[in-house]
Amino acid sequence: MTTQIFMASTLYGAATLAAALDSDGFGPADRRILLVSNNAATPETTPGVDEMPGFEQVRGRFDEVISWNETISPFHPGGWAPRPDDVPLWERHLRLAWNLGDDDVELAVESIQVNPALGVAQIFLGAPVTVYADGLMSYGPTRNKIDPLVGTRVTRLLHLDLVPGLTPLLLTEFGVEPEIVPTDAFVKVLAQLVDTGDELPAIDEPALLLGQYLSALGILTAEEEEDLHVRMLKGAVELGHTRVVFKPHPTAPARWSRLLEREAEKLGADLTVVDTPVLAEVLYQRMRPALVVGCFSTALLTASALYDLPVARVGTASLLDRLTPYENSNRVPVTIVDALLPELSDGAAVKARRPGIDVADLAALLRAVGFAMQPKIYPRLRSEAERYLATHLKQHTWRYFKRRRLTSLALPGAVPVQLAFIPRNATVRRVARTARALRRGAKR
Repeated sequence: MTTQIFMASTLYGAATLAAALDSDGFGPADRRILLVSNNAATPETTPGVDEMPGFEQVRGRFDEVISWNETISPFHPGGWAPRPDDVPLWERHLRLAWNLGDDDVELAVESIQVNPALGVAQIFLGAPVTVYADGLMSYGPTRNKIDPLVGTRVTRLLHLDLVPGLTPLLLTEFGVEPEIVPTDAFVKVLAQLVDTGDELPAIDEPALLLGQYLSALGILTAEEEEDLHVRMLKGAVELGHTRVVFKPHPTAPARWSRLLEREAEKLGADLTVVDTPVLAEVLYQRMRPALVVGCFSTALLTASALYDLPVARVGTASLLDRLTPYENSNRVPVTIVDALLPELSDGAAVKARRPGIDVADLAALLRAVGFAMQPKIYPRLRSEAERYLATHLKQHTWRYFKRRRLTSLALPGAVPVQLAFIPRNATVRRVARTARALRRGAKR
């Protein structure tokens, strides 16, 4: 007997699995379990994937749905992992609790480098693992060094073709081959969700603004994120869009929507806030937006690649400067969106739907960024990174790198050797701070 366990924390991820199953992306099995995990900071107040509108349309591909949160209660899925000595006990416990018996187990998980996926893979230590990607992070490096006992069991990486022609870097240190989930199969699954969310407003061709709740990740402050939404609104109105729809993140505070509504009144725009927790792709099909605006949401790429909708970005340049540490896993999605999509303030580029970079140059950029992020995991990329930096490091591309990082890795663009002492010299730093303070005072 063979049991396949599919782990999902988002409806988007569950839809990706459904598309892979519909296109025979998995072999035959006697039983298929969907293991749902609610990874929100407070899962008690946030709907899980199995409570989202549209889940029932995906549910039919699986024989059973099991909650990982209930299985490990009262622990949080993102913060719990089995102790190494307890792994055999946990496997016996789960085989009993889930009626697995002596079945051969096959796993399909997302984000293998962190919990809860890593913990599940550690428990079923002999199971082959398929990793599937439901976003842009698959195009970047593995964010943590994975135990070879887990990494060597990964047989493939399933991913959506969000950037046609671009090959994922994730898990290549283990020789894992990427496989594309057929785009038509994924779009077909999303089409089955189009009638979900009965309370959705009927609006044709608005400008759609996507919220991400970046302040919850510590990337922006709440005030900065509110300002980001206002910039989205103003930019859309300046391009001539008078009907605007704002899709906030499901866990974002309601006051953000109220602030945006007040701003819309000042601008004379007709703003509608969508509170129903549906996928952005449902809105793409229901409303056919004239423009989709966001920061670095994966939904920007699904709008462009899957639905051929005009898209624009806001705020990516400042985020690239703010992301810390340099190896922050959000760096690759931000880099892709910043390099590929037009800035909202560039009206001509938005209307012409002009990409900022071709795929070959984007691939070279991402490999250089990937090496700078994880040089110990991808030492083989050093020569490629050196070539890219030596020939492409210009005023615009500097935003994707940090001089201090390049210096620590002895890469082109580093601080000259004779000046390398400056960032570490306390006296020099103190004089620099004083000079900046005097300059600010003079400007006042």
